[in-house]
Amino acid sequence: MNLPHIPPVPLAGFTGFVAGLVLCIPVGPINLTILSEGARRGFAWAALIGAGAVTMETIYCAVAFTGFASFFEKGLVKATMELVSFVFLLWLGLRFLTAKSIEATNRVEERIEERLKPHTAFMIGFVRVMGNPSVLLGWILIAANLISREWVAPTLEGKLACIVGVAVGVGAWFLMLSYLVSYRKKPLSQASLLRLEHGSGIVLLIAALAHGGQIIYQMAHTRLGH
Repeated sequence: MNLPHIPPVPLAGFTGFVAGLVLCIPVGPINLTILSEGARRGFAWAALIGAGAVTMETIYCAVAFTGFASFFEKGLVKATMELVSFVFLLWLGLRFLTAKSIEATNRVEERIEERLKPHTAFMIGFVRVMGNPSVLLGWILIAANLISREWVAPTLEGKLACIVGVAVGVGAWFLMLSYLVSYRKKPLSQASLLRLEHGSGIVLLIAALAHGGQIIYQMAHTRLGH
């Protein structure tokens, strides 16, 4: 999609902000940690956990945009990534929508935490994101799609603007979550978390259907062009 009326750097920054904000909403280990620790130890501790998570998330995002995205921009590889992205969104949406409980951690995170033994709030957030390789995979798929749709210019300035936007979006979500849970003085119930998870699943399924429709449109347009 070509958006010539919006300068490429502001567009990339806004796109990164929206992507970072939306991708943080599904309930995961960091959200659960902030909800639990914020209610127990207050805003500052929860905010520092969020700061650590933002730092590692931004590193993964930067690696995806600078190290992998350009590889997926052309030819058969790009078409393959479009299909993989659709399947990934569909699988993730169905997983969230059919969730019966909320997982606090995964095995990789547990092994890394056992080895590194983080003691500060910042390092708890940092290590928990570092121990979740699906974050890096997700950003690789997102980076390839945002660049292919020209929402992020394939230049250093465009990529940096998007990465900064992601950091601001992720940070805004964790900061808001830290404040809300410290204000409430108690974490959200399991039922409330599951509703949030199911809502995230619906959003991801809508995104998957929109992405699938775009793939079908591109295939039909290519065939008609021949």
